[in-house]
Amino acid sequence: MSTPSQPSPAPTSDGALTLILFDCDGTLVDSQHMIVQAMHDAHAALGLAVPERAELLSIVGLSLPEAFTVLARGDAHYPVMEMAEAYRSAFMRLRDIRPPEPMFPGAREVLEGLRARDDVLLGMVTGKARRGVDRVLKAQDMVGWFATIQTADDAPSKPHPAMVQQAMMETGIGPARTVVVGDTSFDMAMARAAGASALGVEWGYHETEALWHAGAQQVVDHFGAVPAALSQLLAAAALPQERRA
Repeated sequence: MSTPSQPSPAPTSDGALTLILFDCDGTLVDSQHMIVQAMHDAHAALGLAVPERAELLSIVGLSLPEAFTVLARGDAHYPVMEMAEAYRSAFMRLRDIRPPEPMFPGAREVLEGLRARDDVLLGMVTGKARRGVDRVLKAQDMVGWFATIQTADDAPSKPHPAMVQQAMMETGIGPARTVVVGDTSFDMAMARAAGASALGVEWGYHETEALWHAGAQQVVDHFGAVPAALSQLLAAAALPQERRA
């Protein structure tokens, strides 16, 4: 049974701007089927054995060279750059013949509630290339929703903090008023390294324990819980250091 949508709670109450940075794959959109199929196609193209599905999804969020470096498992002869190009080509073919990646339940409603506020800016920090981000935004009718978009084209791979740091610089919002929302340990570690708050989500591609271990300050199990968690994290970040738990 559906329930009436609830207004999004205010992340802040003093009128100062807040920056909410969302990951894309595994957080806003469910792209696992496209990713796994592209991985299979890329491995087949180079005649390599395909890792288990869980291992393939474990590297989602990393930029392609870093992702395939992880999958290489230390093999100096593993064709990292060739695999990255094969994956990129496979993904582009698939996106032309498959429907766009769907948004997770509740994602649009929460984003709409947040972007309607005068004290919130939305941003995106993702391992996708900008071309892939533009396709998602167009397919989901979200062009212009994000004040800052940081991609694999703009910065080092997660968990390096550069994406978050660049987003804060572009918007002029400091770490105490910035929250990263993501589904992977890379997102959590990136947020904490940049001094921002880290909100993990359980519906993505990394286990909940990995999110906590990487520095998540809260973890939610459905999108409707995101606004309240944002409020709590930002309230905690506003406390003087000596009063924080």
